[in-house]
Amino acid sequence: MRSLTEEETKVVFEKLANYIGRNIAFLIDNANDPHVFRLQKDRVYYISEKIAKFATSVSRSQLMSVGICFGKFTKTGKFRLHITALTYLSQYAKYKIWIKTNGEMPFLYGNHVLKAHIGKMSDDIPEHAGVIIYSMNDIPLGFGVSAKSTNEARNLQPTAIVAFRQGDIGEYLREEDTLFT
Repeated sequence: MRSLTEEETKVVFEKLANYIGRNIAFLIDNANDPHVFRLQKDRVYYISEKIAKFATSVSRSQLMSVGICFGKFTKTGKFRLHITALTYLSQYAKYKIWIKTNGEMPFLYGNHVLKAHIGKMSDDIPEHAGVIIYSMNDIPLGFGVSAKSTNEARNLQPTAIVAFRQGDIGEYLREEDTLFT
């Protein structure tokens, strides 16, 4: 387990900024319980600084996971967020979309968010911005990228895609064999 390089940190923070904007500071600048980002086998973990110090006593080959997995680096150097980061993304989200109960199951099965399934959405969502998808009961279901801005989405057909799914809590079941390996 090692610290992120400057380039890796930049890539991770750019991806997080799509979803939580300047609220990244809340992830890092917590005086009571400081947290850090660490890299282990191409996966980025968000862990307490105290636990990170304890983890240095375990060899890399023996250490499988520690903290919250925020995502992983692909072989091309891009960063992909994992659904395990949803708890923190939803706390600090800039843009939100709430879907009706009839749209929850299609979303959790891996489909995109359609106009007909939207219950409400933030007013100022730009096109291609990171959004967090909630149920109408304010339960975070996943995250994605807006296909259209809020103003454009109001005039769409009911079958048009409003947000492209990038991760949902259904992945815990669909990809349970490969999610943590």
